[in-house]
Amino acid sequence: MEIRSVRPEEHSDLADLTVMAYQQIGDLEDSYEPELRDVAGRVAGAEVLVCVDDDGALVGGVTFVPDHGSPYAEFDAEHAAGMRMLAVHPAAQGRGVGEALVLECIAMARAADRIELVLHTGTEMRAAHRIYERIGFVRDPNLDWWPTPSVELLGYRLHLEATANAAGDGGA
Repeated sequence: MEIRSVRPEEHSDLADLTVMAYQQIGDLEDSYEPELRDVAGRVAGAEVLVCVDDDGALVGGVTFVPDHGSPYAEFDAEHAAGMRMLAVHPAAQGRGVGEALVLECIAMARAADRIELVLHTGTEMRAAHRIYERIGFVRDPNLDWWPTPSVELLGYRLHLEATANAAGDGGA
């Protein structure tokens, strides 16, 4: 697997993959689909990463939000980074794609000297919840919000200093 920035010629494929992944778990409102499909817009306001398998096939993607000034930020803290729109192709699920994308976002947040990484996830995204919790994210109900009356998003945060110290690298 390789994780890298999305290329312009992959925007349409990533849009389709993301919508398909969200539809599969039943977490896609019609009003959210255009935002999921707007990969070019996300690239302009954040960092969009993709995961490609050994055959070069696109198998996943995520949007890394470097700071609270990004139009894609769902947080206010100056010391935080975020991640959004994690999606894994249904045929690639269970192969570590989602976890690899999350770990890359963590590395990017550390490289940007952020203290925490924040994310929101749908209540139905149980496989993603397990990945986040295994990595060390903690549920924070103070971050929960309802972008529409029928959609509840659960907040998670990962304190990067604590994670670095737990890994034994002295917080570097």
